Amino acid sequence: MKIAIVDDEQDMRQSISQWLTLSGFETETYSSAEDALKSIGSDYAGVVVTDVKMPGMDGVTFLKRLMAQDSGLPVILITGHGDVPMAVEAMRIGAYDFLEKPFNPDRMTDLARKASQQRRLTLDNRALRRELSDGKAVMKKLIGSSPEMERLREDILDLGQADSHVLIDGETGTGKTLVAHALHAVGPRASKKFISISCSAWAEEQLSQKLFGPNPDDSIPLVEEARGGTLCLEDIEALPNALQARLLTFINEQASPPQTRIIAICNEHAQGKTLEDSLRPDLFFRLSAMTIICPPLRARGEDILTLFNRMSEQFAEEYGCDAPQVTAQEAAQLLQAPWPGNVRQLVNIAERAVLQNRRGSGSITSLLMADNEATGPAMTTEGKPLKEYVEAFERMLIDNTMRRHKGSISAVMDELCLPRRTLNEKMAKYGLSRSDYL
Repeated sequence: MKIAIVDDEQDMRQSISQWLTLSGFETETYSSAEDALKSIGSDYAGVVVTDVKMPGMDGVTFLKRLMAQDSGLPVILITGHGDVPMAVEAMRIGAYDFLEKPFNPDRMTDLARKASQQRRLTLDNRALRRELSDGKAVMKKLIGSSPEMERLREDILDLGQADSHVLIDGETGTGKTLVAHALHAVGPRASKKFISISCSAWAEEQLSQKLFGPNPDDSIPLVEEARGGTLCLEDIEALPNALQARLLTFINEQASPPQTRIIAICNEHAQGKTLEDSLRPDLFFRLSAMTIICPPLRARGEDILTLFNRMSEQFAEEYGCDAPQVTAQEAAQLLQAPWPGNVRQLVNIAERAVLQNRRGSGSITSLLMADNEATGPAMTTEGKPLKEYVEAFERMLIDNTMRRHKGSISAVMDELCLPRRTLNEKMAKYGLSRSDYL
């Protein structure tokens, strides 16, 4: 994160810049607000520190200009002794905080660090929202070539074009929230709002206010804010009975097609109960007219190895080390594991495997056994023909080697000691294309 320092006094600019540079920040200095506005736009990757009293455009006017183009940009004001009332008003406008001269340099560093963390979170969330609004990008996140994943992607593309409400069900960790975003992103509502709320995260009164109003802060109820777009209700099984009735009334009062599309996600079934047992029958049938079931990871075959390799590579890049090399035995164990936590569990194990590999200790086998210790045996009792394990490992090995050598056929031939014809035949057999690695 950068720190933009705006002050008409050169000595003040330089002293703040030197201090923050020594504290580990990258700084930029500007002698006027007008100059700073030429470089600081929306999505600026940093924080602004500005004096209030400056010739030309003063700090408060500068703040208003910055808030108009990006209300999430942290702006720290430097004020004189008599400017505190003005600084308080600036806080109301949107300033992050203010420092009164003479200020403690450590206080400046602390504020800059906290503001930078907030800015990074804001920019990360924006990037995620942009990514989730891009149908092609979201669909690429649904990794896997198993029949179950092919069917899931087809269902998303089909139901994404419809206006009916959708129910998404499946075990914990199977990617139901990602599927909800994909349904919105591939359909005609993609340019409209996607509003999401967890029905289990709020007390009944608060949830009622957020969904239907009136809100204490006069904000728009979510059912209204999502008009024209999608309202995603996570943990729908936790929706209280009284709010189920209000939601049903809202759905029934909408025109056809509905202005607000409801996507309901069921995240947990009570023991011995189905979602139909948890919801009013009339609401259940309205929401479940179209249903998507996210497949459990253990049913996705070779997708397990594909996902593990992809996640390992991402974490290895993040931590600046090599991804662990999966042995044939470990590949078989990954395929056999019960995966009660599904993809979420696999991602956690992949990250821990990368960290172990960086330390030069541990094994994927030990991680699997430790992870499943509380939920039963580490391996399933369902056997598979040896041929399936061999083919899965062979596909993973070729895929890893192609990815590591960025599609260089000659390098892959040398490493795996395979003639070109054999490599081509195996790539065709496993659906691997050189163009995917270039």
